[in-house]
Amino acid sequence: MKATSGSFHPCPALTSFFFHKLGGALIKCEFPNKYRRQNQKLEKKVTEAIKQRAASRKRSFRSMNSIIMRFPHFKDGLGNIKDVFEQYDEDSNGTIDLEELKKCLSTLQVHLTEEEINGLYHYCDVDGNEGIQVNEFIILLCLIYLLMEPASATDRMSRIGSPQVEATFDAIVDAFLFLDKNGDGKIKRKDMMLAFNETTTKEKSPKHITLRRFKEMDWNKKGKVNFKEFLFSFTKWIGMDADDQESLE
Repeated sequence: MKATSGSFHPCPALTSFFFHKLGGALIKCEFPNKYRRQNQKLEKKVTEAIKQRAASRKRSFRSMNSIIMRFPHFKDGLGNIKDVFEQYDEDSNGTIDLEELKKCLSTLQVHLTEEEINGLYHYCDVDGNEGIQVNEFIILLCLIYLLMEPASATDRMSRIGSPQVEATFDAIVDAFLFLDKNGDGKIKRKDMMLAFNETTTKEKSPKHITLRRFKEMDWNKKGKVNFKEFLFSFTKWIGMDADDQESLE
């Protein structure tokens, strides 16, 4: 069918990715009351770190399509973290418990108090199953990278065994900042609408696809997506979740 002057064509990469690769699984979870204050304090620190990045870094992505085209690079860059996860998952049950996490952070020479480790553990336990899965482990290490001093963070990431990890974390933050249009540390629905329609080829993503992606990240239906929520969804999008990958094939 010939296009009229008032129509648009969805970007092929966007359409193919969203309809055939992602699916529509949503995650809904609420933190127990006893961890809420800890989570709020940590969330505030992460938001401030994101704001500082927004003020100091030049944006490296100009369209959502440019981010999607980098998905294989993101996955490769995070591959070493999966190896570290398996090393410290001592009972091979697919999760790292609190004691295993303490051993891991000790080996990486990440010096945190008992309260800080507990806070990170429960904040990153997205599904509330009292164990850190590989996607949640990626979130945890990325948050440590964000919150530590630059020189110290670089040294910790080098202990994972790949200089790619630091560059990949930086690129993930840049992807978040592309969606966070005003740099306040939260992605809102209007941000998504703007970001998904920013393209150098004048191709736009259909509105219902954009809203569907936002709902994937906005678990609690608050209308705002923080960095943790974004990153958990992002690791699934790039294929770090093997179970999700198999179910979509």
